[in-house]
Amino acid sequence: MSEQNATREPVLRATGLIKRFGGLTAVNDVSLDIYPGEVVALAGDNGAGKSTLIKMISGVYRPDGGHIYLEGREITMASPLEARGLGIETIYQDLALCENLDATVNIFLGREPTKRLLGIFKQVDRGHMLAESNKVLERLDIKIPNLRRPIRQMSGGQRQAVAIARAVYWNARLVIMDEPTAALGVPEQRKVHELVKTLKAQNVPVIIISHNMQDIFAVADRIIVMRRGQKVGDVRAAEVTDDDLVSMMVGAA
Repeated sequence: MSEQNATREPVLRATGLIKRFGGLTAVNDVSLDIYPGEVVALAGDNGAGKSTLIKMISGVYRPDGGHIYLEGREITMASPLEARGLGIETIYQDLALCENLDATVNIFLGREPTKRLLGIFKQVDRGHMLAESNKVLERLDIKIPNLRRPIRQMSGGQRQAVAIARAVYWNARLVIMDEPTAALGVPEQRKVHELVKTLKAQNVPVIIISHNMQDIFAVADRIIVMRRGQKVGDVRAAEVTDDDLVSMMVGAA
């Protein structure tokens, strides 16, 4: 733990997490702390246990051992919906956006505000959704010319922005991003990096899973390295090189 974090309470604390699938132990006794406004990269080769670890934190899997604490309170989650209700927002590589719907509907999906029509009938308040969507995008310094366009007509970077805006609007306590720049061009990768830094500036902690070393070193404060289901490194990004990370990932260090 750094001196800066020594006096702070973590937003998320996981202790001794274990996950087994039959005779395979995918995650073996992994502990980690995530602090306010901190960007932590989760690195490791394929099969290292990164995704399984994240799926326990995001409510997809129940741990077979260990504990998860959010802002000091132990939590158990039976589904990703419960995790979202607690403020843990996960943005997967496929973004989980509805391609045929526009940005405003995607930001409010499943939580649409309503208004009374003629004092009797309820209808979705699209005006409120548009106004609130514009506010959260402005807060993140995101510019999307026409929020009424279907998501399928937006660029990869704009789609990422909508997914991040949804997490921020619903007061995420922790944002998890799985391969956020996969399949994006260089300019859009830079925009995603800017969005991560904006979350950090607003004191929202971010966990990033990435195979892209440029991603990791562009935004991460700290890097947790996994190999064969175990945590083998927890280092400050400024104090290591990509060669150091590769050595830890393959077991040469």
